[in-house]
Amino acid sequence: MTVNVGKPADGDAASPAELAARMGDADRDRRVACDTRRVVMASMGVLKDQKASRNRSRSLALAATLVLLLILGPLVWIAVDHFFAGGRMGELTTELTLWACILCPALLAAALVAGWLRNR
Repeated sequence: MTVNVGKPADGDAASPAELAARMGDADRDRRVACDTRRVVMASMGVLKDQKASRNRSRSLALAATLVLLLILGPLVWIAVDHFFAGGRMGELTTELTLWACILCPALLAAALVAGWLRNR
């Protein structure tokens, strides 16, 4: 038994027109595959950018919270120390300290809400 390598079998003789049509289909398939690959790669890039943006926003919010705590810590300490030392509510030091302790978290909350609304 012999095997014809590279030659079509007797019943499978393809004309040059059929071969050309098959080659055209291969070119079309190749173009579709390249276009699909480009779209998938572009989508993957967009997803990576979105993930990086979320991570950046999260880290900025955490940094702002830590800075706020570092600023408010001494102010709260001063206010509590002043009240325990017998300070009155009407004194300027007490009022400014309490004002800063209320204003700083309010400003942070406003910034976080504004950022959340912008991203929404």
